[in-house]
Amino acid sequence: MKKVSTTALAKDRQIGASELFKVLSLNKWIYRKDSKWHLTNEGRMAGGDIKYTPKFGEYIVWPINLDLNQKTDYKETLSVTKIGKKYGIFGQKVNLFLSELGWIEKDKGGWVSTNAGKQNGAIQMVAKNSKPYVVWRKDLLDNKHFKTLINEAKGNVEDSLVEEKQLNESDDFRKKYPPTYRTPDGHRVRSRAEVMIDDFLYKNKIVHAYERKLNIDEEMYCDFYIPEKKLYIEYWGLEENEKYLDRKKTKLELYAKYNFNLIEINNNDVENLDEKLASKLRKHNINVD
Repeated sequence: MKKVSTTALAKDRQIGASELFKVLSLNKWIYRKDSKWHLTNEGRMAGGDIKYTPKFGEYIVWPINLDLNQKTDYKETLSVTKIGKKYGIFGQKVNLFLSELGWIEKDKGGWVSTNAGKQNGAIQMVAKNSKPYVVWRKDLLDNKHFKTLINEAKGNVEDSLVEEKQLNESDDFRKKYPPTYRTPDGHRVRSRAEVMIDDFLYKNKIVHAYERKLNIDEEMYCDFYIPEKKLYIEYWGLEENEKYLDRKKTKLELYAKYNFNLIEINNNDVENLDEKLASKLRKHNINVD
């Protein structure tokens, strides 16, 4: 979303800059101190942010489509500490769960929201010491992806098992090709090529998951997932099959829709897997011997 200065926003809406500053101040989104406008927590909730340029220094910017009538109340947001208390876990662990979902990431000694996080209720904040942190709208507690991750971490997996059973019953591919091959690290996979991929990751000490369910609204499982880099690996092994190609097309569209990092492996790559997969991993800053 394009963000512009307060003066530029006023010009875009054909109103005086002083009038807009007054409205923003009455909304308690900004306040004046030491001859300078400062952004409040409520202002950040409304979409305000701080921008820096060498010419103008720091100044406040707003979404070009800023809704001046929206209601903002910082007291109505949830910190990770509050979220943790609800579930009986530490706030630091809540951040790890949110990072696993791909909604926040480490930066500048704190946590910053990703685009996916903003879509799921994240509000980016900055502490007085300039350390970034994220608070959340209350509807996070009703988010099915977040609830599933919390339940699984606490051992409450019944809902997840029911959901997976329903998917297995409706997904012809998963039913037709059951995971009958066992890998050296104990995974059950669906093909010899996947055994090779799994074994490569295992021998190179790359922590990975097999057939992890993606935290998106659509039902989809990846082949492999590397949590450290939030990186997905897909092996395309049945490309002569028309239904399989339709399935591949759908999965690629979803990876693109959510801007997920993806490595693709085909049958030609499998013939020289050590070299090909190592090369693809290096592009995501994962070096192997």
